[in-house]
Amino acid sequence: MDFLRPASWEEALAAKAEHPAAVPIAGGTDVMVEINFDHRRPEYLMDLNRVGDLYEWEVGEDSVRLGASVPYARIMEHLRAELPGLALASHTVASPQIRNRGGVGGNLGTASPAGDAHPALLAAGAEVEAESVRGSRRIPIDAFYTGVKRNALAPDELIRAVHVKKAEGPQQYSKVGTRNAMVIAVCAFGLALHPGTRTVRTGIGSAAPTPVRARAAEEFLNAALEEGGFWDNGKIITPSVAKRFADLCAGACNPIDDVRGTAGYRRHAVGVMARRTLTWTWESYRGARHLTEGAA
Repeated sequence: MDFLRPASWEEALAAKAEHPAAVPIAGGTDVMVEINFDHRRPEYLMDLNRVGDLYEWEVGEDSVRLGASVPYARIMEHLRAELPGLALASHTVASPQIRNRGGVGGNLGTASPAGDAHPALLAAGAEVEAESVRGSRRIPIDAFYTGVKRNALAPDELIRAVHVKKAEGPQQYSKVGTRNAMVIAVCAFGLALHPGTRTVRTGIGSAAPTPVRARAAEEFLNAALEEGGFWDNGKIITPSVAKRFADLCAGACNPIDDVRGTAGYRRHAVGVMARRTLTWTWESYRGARHLTEGAA
Protein backbone atom coordinates (compact mmCIF):
# COMPACT_ATOMS: atom_id res chain seq x y z
CA MET A 1 0.00 0.00 0.00
CA ASP A 2 1.58 3.28 -1.16
CA PHE A 3 1.07 6.59 0.64
CA LEU A 4 0.37 9.84 -1.21
CA ARG A 5 0.68 13.13 0.68
CA PRO A 6 -0.24 16.16 -1.46
CA ALA A 7 0.64 19.58 -0.05
CA SER A 8 -2.15 21.47 -1.82
CA TRP A 9 -5.59 20.92 -3.31
CA GLU A 10 -4.15 21.13 -6.83
CA GLU A 11 -1.64 18.39 -5.98
CA ALA A 12 -4.44 16.27 -4.52
CA LEU A 13 -6.51 16.55 -7.70
CA ALA A 14 -3.50 15.68 -9.85
CA ALA A 15 -2.73 12.66 -7.67
CA LYS A 16 -6.34 11.48 -7.82
CA ALA A 17 -6.33 11.85 -11.61
CA GLU A 18 -3.16 9.76 -11.84
CA HIS A 19 -4.37 7.18 -9.30
CA PRO A 20 -8.20 7.05 -9.47
CA ALA A 21 -8.30 4.10 -7.04
CA ALA A 22 -6.50 6.10 -4.33
CA VAL A 23 -8.56 6.29 -1.13
CA PRO A 24 -8.56 9.77 0.43
CA ILE A 25 -8.02 9.98 4.17
CA ALA A 26 -8.32 13.01 6.45
CA GLY A 27 -9.82 12.12 9.84
CA GLY A 28 -9.46 8.44 9.00
CA THR A 29 -12.21 7.45 11.43
CA ASP A 30 -13.92 5.21 8.85
CA VAL A 31 -11.08 4.14 6.55
CA MET A 32 -8.62 3.13 9.27
CA VAL A 33 -11.17 0.85 10.93
CA GLU A 34 -11.61 -1.05 7.67
CA ILE A 35 -7.85 -1.26 7.13
CA ASN A 36 -7.12 -2.32 10.71
CA PHE A 37 -9.65 -5.15 10.47
CA ASP A 38 -8.28 -6.12 7.05
CA HIS A 39 -11.64 -5.45 5.40
CA ARG A 40 -9.95 -3.16 2.90
CA ARG A 41 -6.47 -2.96 1.43
CA PRO A 42 -6.29 -0.08 -1.09
CA GLU A 43 -3.32 0.20 -3.40
CA TYR A 44 -2.95 3.90 -2.55
CA LEU A 45 -3.90 5.99 0.48
CA MET A 46 -4.05 9.76 -0.06
CA ASP A 47 -3.47 11.83 3.09
CA LEU A 48 -5.32 15.17 2.78
CA ASN A 49 -4.29 16.59 6.16
CA ARG A 50 -1.92 19.15 4.64
CA VAL A 51 -4.69 20.64 2.46
CA GLY A 52 -5.73 23.57 4.66
CA ASP A 53 -8.69 24.62 2.47
CA LEU A 54 -10.60 21.53 3.57
CA TYR A 55 -10.64 22.69 7.21
CA GLU A 56 -12.24 26.07 6.50
CA TRP A 57 -15.87 27.17 6.38
CA GLU A 58 -17.63 30.26 5.13
CA VAL A 59 -20.98 31.58 6.32
CA GLY A 60 -22.73 33.34 3.46
CA GLU A 61 -25.99 35.23 3.31
CA ASP A 62 -28.11 32.15 2.61
CA SER A 63 -25.85 29.14 3.09
CA VAL A 64 -22.74 27.74 4.72
CA ARG A 65 -19.85 26.36 2.68
CA LEU A 66 -18.38 23.68 4.91
CA GLY A 67 -14.95 22.30 4.05
CA ALA A 68 -14.92 18.52 3.75
CA SER A 69 -12.53 18.09 6.71
CA VAL A 70 -14.07 20.57 9.17
CA PRO A 71 -14.26 18.47 12.37
CA TYR A 72 -17.60 17.74 13.98
CA ALA A 73 -16.37 19.50 17.12
CA ARG A 74 -16.01 22.75 15.16
CA ILE A 75 -19.52 22.41 13.75
CA MET A 76 -20.86 21.97 17.28
CA GLU A 77 -18.90 24.98 18.55
CA HIS A 78 -19.23 27.48 15.72
CA LEU A 79 -22.21 26.57 13.50
CA ARG A 80 -24.93 25.62 15.95
CA ALA A 81 -27.14 28.57 14.96
CA GLU A 82 -26.69 28.22 11.20
CA LEU A 83 -26.77 24.41 11.00
CA PRO A 84 -28.66 23.20 14.09
CA GLY A 85 -29.59 19.79 12.67
CA LEU A 86 -26.01 19.00 11.68
CA ALA A 87 -24.73 20.28 15.04
CA LEU A 88 -27.12 17.93 16.85
CA ALA A 89 -25.98 15.05 14.67
CA SER A 90 -22.35 15.95 15.39
CA HIS A 91 -23.02 15.56 19.12
CA THR A 92 -23.88 11.88 18.56
CA VAL A 93 -20.68 11.02 16.70
CA ALA A 94 -18.57 8.51 18.63
CA SER A 95 -16.26 10.16 21.20
CA PRO A 96 -14.61 13.57 21.71
CA GLN A 97 -11.44 12.28 20.09
CA ILE A 98 -13.27 11.22 16.92
CA ARG A 99 -15.39 14.39 16.86
CA ASN A 100 -12.12 16.33 16.78
CA ARG A 101 -10.84 14.33 13.80
CA GLY A 102 -13.80 13.22 11.70
CA GLY A 103 -15.65 15.44 9.25
CA VAL A 104 -18.68 15.42 6.99
CA GLY A 105 -16.56 14.76 3.90
CA GLY A 106 -15.53 11.38 5.29
CA ASN A 107 -19.13 10.43 6.03
CA LEU A 108 -20.09 11.32 2.47
CA GLY A 109 -17.12 9.55 0.92
CA THR A 110 -17.81 6.35 2.82
CA ALA A 111 -21.55 6.70 2.09
CA SER A 112 -22.49 4.21 4.79
CA PRO A 113 -26.25 4.20 5.43
CA ALA A 114 -25.38 4.50 9.15
CA GLY A 115 -23.32 7.70 8.75
CA ASP A 116 -24.45 10.19 11.39
CA ALA A 117 -24.39 13.29 9.18
CA HIS A 118 -26.57 11.96 6.36
CA PRO A 119 -30.09 12.46 7.85
CA ALA A 120 -29.29 16.07 8.78
CA LEU A 121 -27.84 16.81 5.33
CA LEU A 122 -30.89 15.29 3.61
CA ALA A 123 -33.30 17.26 5.81
CA ALA A 124 -31.42 20.51 5.18
CA GLY A 125 -31.20 19.97 1.41
CA ALA A 126 -27.39 20.11 1.11
CA GLU A 127 -25.23 20.01 -2.01
CA VAL A 128 -21.87 18.25 -2.31
CA GLU A 129 -19.08 20.18 -4.04
CA ALA A 130 -17.00 17.66 -6.00
CA GLU A 131 -13.92 18.52 -8.02
CA SER A 132 -11.39 16.91 -10.34
CA VAL A 133 -8.79 18.18 -12.78
CA ARG A 134 -11.68 18.33 -15.26
CA GLY A 135 -13.61 20.91 -13.23
CA SER A 136 -16.03 21.36 -10.35
CA ARG A 137 -19.69 20.46 -9.89
CA ARG A 138 -22.31 20.50 -7.14
CA ILE A 139 -24.28 17.30 -6.55
CA PRO A 140 -27.68 17.61 -4.82
CA ILE A 141 -27.69 15.44 -1.71
CA ASP A 142 -30.76 13.58 -3.00
CA ALA A 143 -28.70 12.33 -5.95
CA PHE A 144 -25.49 11.63 -4.05
CA TYR A 145 -26.21 8.21 -2.54
CA THR A 146 -26.32 5.56 -5.26
CA GLY A 147 -26.15 2.26 -3.31
CA VAL A 148 -24.77 0.57 -0.23
CA LYS A 149 -21.55 2.49 0.49
CA ARG A 150 -21.63 3.93 -3.01
CA ASN A 151 -21.90 7.55 -4.10
CA ALA A 152 -22.11 9.66 -7.24
CA LEU A 153 -18.44 10.68 -7.31
CA ALA A 154 -16.48 9.92 -10.48
CA PRO A 155 -13.26 7.92 -9.93
CA ASP A 156 -11.08 11.04 -10.30
CA GLU A 157 -13.22 13.32 -8.09
CA LEU A 158 -12.68 14.44 -4.50
CA ILE A 159 -15.14 16.10 -2.14
CA ARG A 160 -14.04 19.67 -1.50
CA ALA A 161 -16.96 21.05 0.51
CA VAL A 162 -20.62 20.74 1.39
CA HIS A 163 -23.05 23.60 0.85
CA VAL A 164 -25.86 23.69 3.40
CA LYS A 165 -28.64 26.27 3.52
CA LYS A 166 -28.72 28.24 6.75
CA ALA A 167 -31.62 27.13 8.93
CA GLU A 168 -34.67 29.37 8.57
CA GLY A 169 -36.71 27.23 10.95
CA PRO A 170 -36.25 24.63 13.68
CA GLN A 171 -34.34 21.43 12.96
CA GLN A 172 -34.02 18.23 14.98
CA TYR A 173 -32.02 15.03 14.95
CA SER A 174 -32.56 11.78 16.81
CA LYS A 175 -30.50 8.60 16.92
CA VAL A 176 -31.05 5.17 18.42
CA GLY A 177 -27.97 3.22 19.51
CA THR A 178 -27.14 0.36 21.81
CA ARG A 179 -25.40 2.80 24.18
CA ASN A 180 -24.84 6.55 24.50
CA ALA A 181 -21.38 6.88 22.92
CA MET A 182 -19.00 5.14 20.50
CA VAL A 183 -21.92 3.48 18.75
CA ILE A 184 -23.06 2.94 15.18
CA ALA A 185 -26.67 4.01 14.73
CA VAL A 186 -29.35 1.35 14.86
CA CYS A 187 -31.35 4.03 13.06
CA ALA A 188 -31.44 7.82 12.93
CA PHE A 189 -33.86 10.52 11.86
CA GLY A 190 -33.49 14.17 10.88
CA LEU A 191 -36.23 16.76 10.39
CA ALA A 192 -36.07 20.36 9.19
CA LEU A 193 -38.85 22.93 8.87
CA HIS A 194 -38.50 25.37 5.98
CA PRO A 195 -41.05 28.14 6.69
CA GLY A 196 -39.98 30.20 3.67
CA THR A 197 -41.20 27.52 1.29
CA ARG A 198 -43.72 26.09 3.78
CA THR A 199 -42.17 22.67 3.45
CA VAL A 200 -40.74 19.97 5.67
CA ARG A 201 -37.79 17.73 4.78
CA THR A 202 -36.72 14.50 6.42
CA GLY A 203 -33.69 12.23 6.49
CA ILE A 204 -33.49 8.60 7.61
CA GLY A 205 -30.27 6.76 8.40
CA SER A 206 -29.42 3.09 8.93
CA ALA A 207 -32.88 1.89 7.92
CA ALA A 208 -32.43 1.34 4.17
CA PRO A 209 -29.58 0.45 1.78
CA THR A 210 -28.82 4.18 1.53
CA PRO A 211 -29.77 7.26 3.56
CA VAL A 212 -33.25 8.22 2.35
CA ARG A 213 -35.98 10.81 2.70
CA ALA A 214 -39.55 9.90 3.67
CA ARG A 215 -41.03 11.65 0.65
CA ALA A 216 -44.61 10.43 1.06
CA ALA A 217 -44.54 11.57 4.68
CA GLU A 218 -43.22 14.97 3.63
CA GLU A 219 -45.92 15.38 0.98
CA PHE A 220 -48.63 14.40 3.45
CA LEU A 221 -47.39 16.77 6.14
CA ASN A 222 -46.83 19.66 3.71
CA ALA A 223 -50.44 19.32 2.52
CA ALA A 224 -51.83 18.96 6.06
CA LEU A 225 -49.98 22.03 7.33
CA GLU A 226 -51.08 24.10 4.34
CA GLU A 227 -54.72 23.00 4.36
CA GLY A 228 -55.02 23.57 8.09
CA GLY A 229 -53.36 26.98 7.95
CA PHE A 230 -50.83 25.78 10.52
CA TRP A 231 -47.97 27.91 9.22
CA ASP A 232 -50.05 31.06 9.78
CA ASN A 233 -52.08 30.24 12.88
CA GLY A 234 -49.38 28.31 14.74
CA LYS A 235 -51.83 25.75 16.06
CA ILE A 236 -50.70 22.54 17.71
CA ILE A 237 -50.41 19.71 15.22
CA THR A 238 -53.19 17.23 15.87
CA PRO A 239 -52.30 13.71 17.10
CA SER A 240 -53.88 12.16 13.99
CA VAL A 241 -51.61 14.20 11.70
CA ALA A 242 -48.54 13.36 13.77
CA LYS A 243 -49.41 9.66 13.78
CA ARG A 244 -49.97 9.52 10.03
CA PHE A 245 -46.68 11.32 9.46
CA ALA A 246 -44.89 8.83 11.74
CA ASP A 247 -46.50 5.85 9.99
CA LEU A 248 -45.44 7.14 6.58
CA CYS A 249 -41.88 7.71 7.80
CA ALA A 250 -41.74 4.14 9.09
CA GLY A 251 -43.09 2.97 5.73
CA ALA A 252 -40.25 4.72 3.91
CA CYS A 253 -37.74 2.36 5.55
CA ASN A 254 -36.32 -0.74 3.90
CA PRO A 255 -34.22 -2.10 6.76
CA ILE A 256 -32.42 -5.36 7.45
CA ASP A 257 -31.95 -7.57 10.49
CA ASP A 258 -28.42 -7.39 11.85
CA VAL A 259 -26.51 -7.56 15.13
CA ARG A 260 -27.62 -4.04 16.09
CA GLY A 261 -31.37 -4.51 15.61
CA THR A 262 -34.16 -6.15 13.67
CA ALA A 263 -35.89 -4.68 10.65
CA GLY A 264 -39.15 -4.48 12.61
CA TYR A 265 -37.52 -2.60 15.45
CA ARG A 266 -35.91 -0.14 13.05
CA ARG A 267 -39.26 0.65 11.39
CA HIS A 268 -40.91 1.13 14.78
CA ALA A 269 -38.07 3.32 16.08
CA VAL A 270 -38.09 5.55 12.99
CA GLY A 271 -41.83 6.11 13.47
CA VAL A 272 -41.30 7.06 17.11
CA MET A 273 -38.44 9.43 16.25
CA ALA A 274 -40.48 11.00 13.46
CA ARG A 275 -43.38 11.77 15.78
CA ARG A 276 -41.13 13.11 18.52
CA THR A 277 -38.97 15.30 16.27
CA LEU A 278 -42.08 16.68 14.59
CA THR A 279 -43.48 17.62 18.01
CA TRP A 280 -40.21 19.23 19.09
CA THR A 281 -39.65 21.22 15.90
CA TRP A 282 -43.25 22.39 15.68
CA GLU A 283 -43.27 23.53 19.32
CA SER A 284 -40.08 25.49 18.61
CA TYR A 285 -41.71 27.05 15.55
CA ARG A 286 -44.83 27.99 17.53
CA GLY A 287 -42.71 29.47 20.32
CA ALA A 288 -40.72 31.59 17.88
CA ARG A 289 -43.95 32.85 16.25
CA HIS A 290 -45.40 33.88 19.60
CA LEU A 291 -42.22 35.72 20.52
CA THR A 292 -42.26 37.56 17.19
CA GLU A 293 -45.95 38.47 17.55
CA GLY A 294 -45.37 39.63 21.12
CA ALA A 295 -42.49 41.85 20.07
CA ALA A 296 -44.63 43.35 17.29
